[in-house]
Amino acid sequence: MGRYILKRVLQAVLCLIAVSFIVFMLARLSGDPALLMAPLDSTLEDIEALRVRLGLDQPLYVQYWRFLSGAVQGDLGESIRWGKPSLDMWLSRFPNTLLLGGAAFLFSVVVGIPVGIMAAVKVDSWFDNLGKAFAFMGVSLPVFWVALMLMLIFAVTLRWLPVAGMGSWQHLVMPAFTLGWYFTASQVRLSRSAMLDVLDSEYIKMARIKGVPGYLVILKHAFKNALIPIVTVGGLNLVWLLNGTLISETIFNWQGVGWLAMRAIYSRDYPVVQTCALLGSALFIFVNLFVDILYAYIDPRIRYQ
Repeated sequence: MGRYILKRVLQAVLCLIAVSFIVFMLARLSGDPALLMAPLDSTLEDIEALRVRLGLDQPLYVQYWRFLSGAVQGDLGESIRWGKPSLDMWLSRFPNTLLLGGAAFLFSVVVGIPVGIMAAVKVDSWFDNLGKAFAFMGVSLPVFWVALMLMLIFAVTLRWLPVAGMGSWQHLVMPAFTLGWYFTASQVRLSRSAMLDVLDSEYIKMARIKGVPGYLVILKHAFKNALIPIVTVGGLNLVWLLNGTLISETIFNWQGVGWLAMRAIYSRDYPVVQTCALLGSALFIFVNLFVDILYAYIDPRIRYQ
């Protein structure tokens, strides 16, 4: 097990290096960064001076080595618009994104998994049909449309919640629901499918024949053996929630990482965009690593060599 964990950690590090190279090259292939950063009234001399100041006159391999060595030391460049270290700006906005993504993830788990379990237990009932309709709408309706409808109903018409911004728990309700509905729907569908597969197993039938109470059959025997796909998708959903907040944060003016990335794109602040892309990819890589390691502790039948 220890050897497998070490191997997976090394693979994660190599994958992160590859992602850093892709992010670095995409920033260059999108155009001359100096031209993107320079004000519209800049002269050729101003652009060349900016290119020299940023080290863009050096060969690409030299630029990449400087970028990689700086990233290892926590230096991801300085924001052109705000004049602050890009990493510090990302870290200052990440708690807001973590709060929004965490609330949406909690909503998806608390609602999605129990609804999926009950839908599987009461298959083809009215509850199952209602759960499938809820899941279908969650994966079909566009996020921006859901956000606008929530604002129209609960903020403009009923005046129960603030339209946008940050401050109190009321500000969190609509963006968290908007962000979490899609992932709640995926949890409902996956939990229902996994439970249906397990409930049809021979050992579940044997437990029922032995007279084990129904709730123990569902929670102790069936749900425990259906956890692998649920944990897999749950871990990936958490990362998606932390990296996919751009639309919700922009519409509701929630000042997190997505809000920061959008404004950096508008202002052509490529060091900040590069930082958001690299750290978002790092979250994906290491959450996947954590989920892989967690498998062996959930299901004792799994043995990594």
